Amino acid sequence: MARIGVITFPGTLDDVDALRAVRLAGAEPVSLWHKDADLHAVDAVVVPGGFSYGDYLRCGAIARFAPVMQEVIDAANQGMPVLGICNGFQILTEAHLLPGALIRNDHQKFICREQKLRIENANTAWTNAFSAGQEIVVPMKNGEGNFIASDEDLDRLEGEGRVVFRYLGGNPNGSARDIAGVTNERGNVVGLMPHPEHAVEPGFGPTGAGGLRTGVDGLGVFASVLNAVLATA
Repeated sequence: MARIGVITFPGTLDDVDALRAVRLAGAEPVSLWHKDADLHAVDAVVVPGGFSYGDYLRCGAIARFAPVMQEVIDAANQGMPVLGICNGFQILTEAHLLPGALIRNDHQKFICREQKLRIENANTAWTNAFSAGQEIVVPMKNGEGNFIASDEDLDRLEGEGRVVFRYLGGNPNGSARDIAGVTNERGNVVGLMPHPEHAVEPGFGPTGAGGLRTGVDGLGVFASVLNAVLATA
């Protein structure tokens, strides 16, 4: 059985939800602590949402230097699948595993709502269970989810197919080109602001893109990484 690690930093809020999503997808969830000096033989890592180290200095800027993150950086550079959700996305950009940065929402308010997304790239370790162009609905909740990058970097992301998720139904936070999530060149590292781990069980998640309250649109993210791990086993 694939072992998927979920990191807990001081201030992390969504680690338990991510561990549960991993279990529901059929993998073995493994708790990782921010001070861990190794990844305990996991096959993939989720960097979950919350307010790591209280978001002091800058979101993700302190967590990026936690001992466990050097292990994550090394493993990601060797091809291990790594997913950053919300604050985790911020941490991965601070660690330079993903391009761009996340800044304060353009309307200067925290937002919490159901968010429609389009899958732009279904070839990553975290999206291969979807189809390109597929629409899903998952919750989102952030105050600093505004994705920015230089025009040159944005053109490169678009041209290389590295925009993974795009907001539909209105831009919730001012993110450049409605970008909700991106990947690295290799496709093993993905970051997104919305929360797929909160849409993994029937009856408890948001209304799906088809209008039915299935609540499982986010489960495909965690099923995808199982496919990726099995493909390299």
